[in-house]
Amino acid sequence: MSELNLVLLGPPGSGKGTQGERLQEDFRLPYYATGNILRAAVRDGTELGKAAKEYMDRGDLVPDEVIIGVITERVQHSEAADGFILDGFPRTMPQAEALDSELEGLGRALTAALLIEVPDEEVVRRLGGRRTCAKNGSHIFHVEFDPPKEPNVCDVDGSRLLIRDDDKPEVIRHRLQQYHEKTEPLVGYYEEKGLLRRADGSPSQDEVSDRIRALLATLKIEEDI
Repeated sequence: MSELNLVLLGPPGSGKGTQGERLQEDFRLPYYATGNILRAAVRDGTELGKAAKEYMDRGDLVPDEVIIGVITERVQHSEAADGFILDGFPRTMPQAEALDSELEGLGRALTAALLIEVPDEEVVRRLGGRRTCAKNGSHIFHVEFDPPKEPNVCDVDGSRLLIRDDDKPEVIRHRLQQYHEKTEPLVGYYEEKGLLRRADGSPSQDEVSDRIRALLATLKIEEDI
């Protein structure tokens, strides 16, 4: 494709992060996961991090004015000239409209919005079992799917494994409520624009990846016709 600009949609724990990283490898495009950007800012104690932390700890969405500027800056960067992958943005209708406006001002547009669908109970099962390294937040394990060799100890550096605040069951259900109320309307928004593509996120990661690749191959064929 001349340009591949993708938005990943789906509830927390649907596998957007895994699929976004695979798409990044497949297409050599920058992958912007807003959750990672914000958590790094919180760790580093930046002004953005301080502003976002209280919202993230409750499982609430970070206000638009905090996040829109960050994303706009990223998609204008030279590394995103051939396209980009957005995960975690947009999450609300105003954010989606702001993204459309910014892209239009740059003479660009979204290629597709990929929706990864997973039932709520599966989300709770997936996120509730995650354990994160206290020293390096990128070392993540799961008590059921990817357990550490020793309980509550990071295999990589021996640090203690923690349950992130936003992975506690009560916060997960609050995040799901936020998703259904504020983000799920984007499904209809992008469907009306003819941009929505759906993938079942319940099978294995490889099966989901194959489905997404097939969806994007179909888009390429449609573009060439």
